[in-house]
Amino acid sequence: MNPHAKLICTVSLIMGTSITISSNHWILAWTGLEINTLAIIPLISKSHHPRAIEATIKYFLTQSTASALILFSSMTNAWSTGQWDITQLNHPTSCLMLTMAIAIKLGLVPFHFWFPEVLQGSSLITALLLSTLMKLPPITLLLLTSQALNTTLLTLLAISSTLIGGWMGLNQTQTRKILAFSSISHLGWMIMIISYNPQLTILTFILYTIMTSTVFLSLAQIKVLKLSTMLISWTKTPMLNATVMLTLLSLAGLPPLTGFMPKWLIIQELTKQEMTPMATIITMLSLLSLFFYLRLAYHSTITLPPNSSNHMKLWRTNKTLNTPTAILTALSTTLLPLSPLIITML
Repeated sequence: MNPHAKLICTVSLIMGTSITISSNHWILAWTGLEINTLAIIPLISKSHHPRAIEATIKYFLTQSTASALILFSSMTNAWSTGQWDITQLNHPTSCLMLTMAIAIKLGLVPFHFWFPEVLQGSSLITALLLSTLMKLPPITLLLLTSQALNTTLLTLLAISSTLIGGWMGLNQTQTRKILAFSSISHLGWMIMIISYNPQLTILTFILYTIMTSTVFLSLAQIKVLKLSTMLISWTKTPMLNATVMLTLLSLAGLPPLTGFMPKWLIIQELTKQEMTPMATIITMLSLLSLFFYLRLAYHSTITLPPNSSNHMKLWRTNKTLNTPTAILTALSTTLLPLSPLIITML
């Protein structure tokens, strides 16, 4: 891809995200979402592979539908209340349409069909952008309107996303699809708590972004796109494979790693809100995700299954230092002791 075109797309992505998260008017927020969509499309289709073109078309159709719904929702609210302010969403039909639109934007169940396919057709770095940066504007809109939205509907979306995200990831062999279903499952946890404690949703999203970025950057560095490739990647980068394993276990939410903190705090908050059954259900459903994280972690270690590969362990490994990945790995695995400080800041 032309460096100038890549620079324009990157700047547009940052600008579109900034416009949406800082705007207080529905038209400005919608404009930022459209800029984001138009900026990411060339990055998805840059390989010109038929799968990439198919992913681009799927992404464009779903995002344009969601954007049209957001615009229609805001116009309906403005027609009935005279308000274009994002926080003044009072019309019931507008609230329902906005919930649907943001569910499509984020890839929540039952509007998740496009997300794994688009990630599978993208490069690892583009998939990272789709899983993290592109989720920020819709989540910001949800945070701004969370008090007006239907709590029961959000809880239903959260439970179904956690269930389908864990269930559909069990039989996958492609790392990008596994991480796509992982993203859907994590979004379920964020949506579950958004009406009760928005600050906790922000914390969960930040930690999810750090951990997912670590996994995607590490996989891009060792060029792993499927599980069978991961089985022999340890011969080239044994230390990086070990850190990938730890980060995956952190994504699974196992103590004493960073990923345990948001799940623990969400369960605690749900219990405080007298929603113990919901906390129990979402905790049990997260065991489905735990299985495929453990499967990925197992494949990233040196415990090879029987295979016919004659490739020997390299006696001199590559010593190149990737500072961003190293910093993100440290944050992904060692933040749990700072939990008391983070809780007091919330």
